[in-house]
Amino acid sequence: MDMYYAPDTLQIRPSILYFGTPVVLIATRNPDGSANITPMSSAWALADRVTIGLAGGGQGLANLLRERECVLNLASESMREAVERLAPTSGRDPVPAWKHGYRHEPDKFALAGWHALPSLRVSAPRIAEAPLQLEARVLEAVERPLEAWRGDAGGYVTLELEVCQVHAHADIVVPGSSHIDPRRYRPLFYVFRHYYGVGPALGRTFKAEV
Repeated sequence: MDMYYAPDTLQIRPSILYFGTPVVLIATRNPDGSANITPMSSAWALADRVTIGLAGGGQGLANLLRERECVLNLASESMREAVERLAPTSGRDPVPAWKHGYRHEPDKFALAGWHALPSLRVSAPRIAEAPLQLEARVLEAVERPLEAWRGDAGGYVTLELEVCQVHAHADIVVPGSSHIDPRRYRPLFYVFRHYYGVGPALGRTFKAEV
């Protein structure tokens, strides 16, 4: 007889649902040609597509909708402090009303202490310190109005991006291949508004190629 007893559960209403996704640093171009960096964690990938979600009213979103391209820079554990320095800043001046506690920052590369590298297929720069850098173009953008959303943000936008070029630090690539070595790649995760790194390996799926 199966004597399993299910753990107790509670019905809750969390204020956010960031249940654990990598930190992505979206690099875009401002109208004056300068660079903007938008830290975010609402992204998922399938094949050569990445879908992201951004709140309305931000400079990064405005740049994406205008330029239709960007670089998705995947942050590493070692970039955590710099990511948090960027977290309370906005590339928009004046700062949107819903971003309480934020301040305008025109040079996010300098604030983070990172270095810009030219991309091959888009105009936005790459972040040299990021171990993975995905050049991408916008395929589709869908606005999602939401009355309960934050003030003048008005809702959010989901964007489907096509990755057209991938750059990876040599020390996380399996030699002689295009495979990322998961033992060396140390992404930074955002879990219910806390930062986490990669814990010990728990095994591999039957689909793993390395």
